[in-house]
Amino acid sequence: MRHSPFLLPSEPDAPFPPASLALREPDGLLAIGGDLSVPRLLNAYRNGIFPWYSQGQPILWWSPDPRCVFRTDGVHLSAKFRRQLRHSNWTVRADTCFAQVIAACASVPRVGQEGTWITAEMQAAYNALHRLGHAHSVEVFDAGALVGGLYGVAIGRMFFGESMFSARSGGSKLALAALARTLHGWGWPLIDAQVANDHTLGLGAQLWPRREFLHRISDQTALPEPPEAWTARFGEIPADDLSAPEQFRRRTHGFAPSA
Repeated sequence: MRHSPFLLPSEPDAPFPPASLALREPDGLLAIGGDLSVPRLLNAYRNGIFPWYSQGQPILWWSPDPRCVFRTDGVHLSAKFRRQLRHSNWTVRADTCFAQVIAACASVPRVGQEGTWITAEMQAAYNALHRLGHAHSVEVFDAGALVGGLYGVAIGRMFFGESMFSARSGGSKLALAALARTLHGWGWPLIDAQVANDHTLGLGAQLWPRREFLHRISDQTALPEPPEAWTARFGEIPADDLSAPEQFRRRTHGFAPSA
């Protein structure tokens, strides 16, 4: 039985080992080393792998089992929060301030965590992905002030979520709901949430066996979807437009993703 992660070669386009070979303890640790170049990051996400490490550590690559996943027609907002949205003047946009969103995700305090895994090196890497149209941010504004958001990577018709933040209560939930509804309307069935926590599970995330997750993303990432900024395509969504429980049924284009 293997007890150590694979050491990646220096070439950015070198293949990753199969995710099925990831360690059970710590869960999902697959490989170590390499870099955060655009080719390596895109190759990682296509294969259900993502980087996650702390300042001072080498780059660590993960593919946990089970995998935390949102169906884009399955994000749950509480009735109380939806009532608040009916009287909110917040709006949601995409790709208008990516660097600000990832910096906010890096700086927000998190329970039980000292420092951040979104290092300056990570921010530079995802900003490079964003400039090429592969990484996207969803942003919540209150009269021009950024109050919440999230960012992640899109390949084909699959969105791989990385992190989210709230500067005011509910900011990240609204960003997620707006993203999910928009992607569902585009015919994108899933959002990867990587590792489960109480917050994501409370919003409707599911735990999938890694094998099922890898099977689904192999199909989704192969679909034709050119990398580009989402600002115009996403538009501007008023918060109260996300207040109804039937929001997804109203906006669906007939796509019904399977479990």
